[in-house]
Amino acid sequence: MSKPASSKARLVAVLFSLAMLLCLTAAVLWWQHRSSMPAVPASEPAQTMLMALKDSRQPWLDNRQDLSTLLADLRNDAIASAALSDEAVFVSSHDGRHYWLADQSGRIGDMLMQQYAGREGTLFPLLLVDTDGEAPWYEAAFKLWPFLLVGLLALGYLGLQLRPYRAQQKGTGIGFADVVGAHEAKQALMDISACLRDPQRYSRLGARPPKGVLLTGAPGTGKTQLAKALATECGASFIQVTGSDFSSMYFGVGIQKVKALFRSARRKAPCIIFIDEIDGIGKRSEQTRSSDAESNRIINQFLTELDGFAGGQGVLLLGATNFPDSLDPALLREGRFDRRIDVGLPGLADREALFQLYSAKLHCASELDIPSLARNSVGLSPAAIASIANQAALLAARAGATEVAMAHFVDALETNRIGEQPEGAAPASASDRTRVAVHEAGHALVAAALKVGRVEKVTILPRGQALGVTLVTPVEDKRLHLESELRARIRMLLAGRCAELLHFHETSSGAAQDLQEASRLALSMVGALGMGPGGSLLSLQAIRDAGIECDPRDSLNAADALLRELDRECMNLLQRLRPALDDITAQLLEQETVSGEAVREAVAALLGPDGLSEASLREGRTHLERVAASSFEVDAAVAVQTEPRERDEGPGFA
Repeated sequence: MSKPASSKARLVAVLFSLAMLLCLTAAVLWWQHRSSMPAVPASEPAQTMLMALKDSRQPWLDNRQDLSTLLADLRNDAIASAALSDEAVFVSSHDGRHYWLADQSGRIGDMLMQQYAGREGTLFPLLLVDTDGEAPWYEAAFKLWPFLLVGLLALGYLGLQLRPYRAQQKGTGIGFADVVGAHEAKQALMDISACLRDPQRYSRLGARPPKGVLLTGAPGTGKTQLAKALATECGASFIQVTGSDFSSMYFGVGIQKVKALFRSARRKAPCIIFIDEIDGIGKRSEQTRSSDAESNRIINQFLTELDGFAGGQGVLLLGATNFPDSLDPALLREGRFDRRIDVGLPGLADREALFQLYSAKLHCASELDIPSLARNSVGLSPAAIASIANQAALLAARAGATEVAMAHFVDALETNRIGEQPEGAAPASASDRTRVAVHEAGHALVAAALKVGRVEKVTILPRGQALGVTLVTPVEDKRLHLESELRARIRMLLAGRCAELLHFHETSSGAAQDLQEASRLALSMVGALGMGPGGSLLSLQAIRDAGIECDPRDSLNAADALLRELDRECMNLLQRLRPALDDITAQLLEQETVSGEAVREAVAALLGPDGLSEASLREGRTHLERVAASSFEVDAAVAVQTEPRERDEGPGFA
């Protein structure tokens, strides 16, 4: 059985490295032997002094003289032999004296050479020792060892940065059957999988396989899992990197990384390159800084690589991002990223399957109500559901239970929605508890009356950073939101502040977060959704995209007018619900937590089982129902929270 080509190449590389090391060692030994050979005539005094200097220079170093002694010995012919080095002059006299002179500048050596050249008669032996000419070649390198060390470290770092990308062979162990939900995304990827597994079937029809696929969607929706499943279904190699892997402190390294990535993919074809958080590559921009130029070159190299390989090479670039608008438009055009697949949040059936999947990995009780958990987790991603299952197991372990019960899952779900219940928090004063109770009761009653969602519970117990929480969950999965629904939600957000005004005739800073969220919704309705009170259909985002400078005061005034209008309607509603407000407030002060059923019963006793209609709230105003764009961001679950009190704010709870 023959060895693989990669193993043979690795063996050849090892043998070549050993041969080069042996040659280098032999060269060093030869130079050392050559440098140790005497470079002076074999006269007896010279040979004697040279051997004595190599043995020990201490007899000379113990006796340092000045230039006058050397000149006097020259005139009196008292020098038996002398030796010059790069930094000193060593002298031996006929009467057995040994001394030395410092000569870092070389002037004494030059003077001695001139005197030596002008002398007549018999000359004393003059030697050269420890000069640059007879020093080994590697001695100069030893003097520069700090610079050599830094250079070797830099080369090693660059070698690590530019090492070939490792690919997982024979899939990733995750298939489409292991990915719950994302049916539309899986169907689109199955078409790509068939194209990669049998390219001839498509090439016969003239179809061109895609070069790149972009996965978009909210965080935690399973984009990475889908990429791994695609590699398994295709039986292809899988290389996973991130968008930030191509940045480096050295110029040009990022470009070489891109080249190495595609070179490794072609070598491992069929291969899938998965770039997670591909928005880290960024967009090209004007080169105002050197870093901008490097980023532009990295993107240009990506464009070149995508244009340089054909779809039939068996290489597919798969990108995933939460911010597709942050990518360069040239990267997204057809022929580079041919497909754009949106991975949405799971529906009711998918959430139920996810809870089944993750609860099966735990030691759970048999009475788990999986459908109820799925209904109460509208808008949660698969990653969030996995975290809830793990949190339920942690809560069960904390309580010392032998199995994970339904109560642990409910607590974990509430923790995900409204935050952890702090332990050891300082108790609030009686006035603060009353204010929190009134505030949260106002949120809950208006939410139940306007059917914003299903009121699950109201509590004045601290959760996370909030002093009180009203948990409202949607009753269905929605991607379109009517104007009446958005107006009802703003009224619910303003209800806490209105309840304080109605009960205390004074507001507090606890409504700061509510006002921020209500203002965001009002600005979106006015500036993006055409739902303002003045009937304007102009989109502020379109104006910004067109590069037109505009005065936002009209939009701000319209949003403020909308908030004031909804605030008046919310106050009128709470005045009708005043008995229920007092009742729920009293229950909260007594029990600290009130169920959503009690809130709904209190509202039904005053308004009937159907609650109020939008028309009755707007007092006969003509209502034109408009459908909001699906890209409008509305949280799936509403957790209206009362903010914590600052330390030096005085009365109040924010």
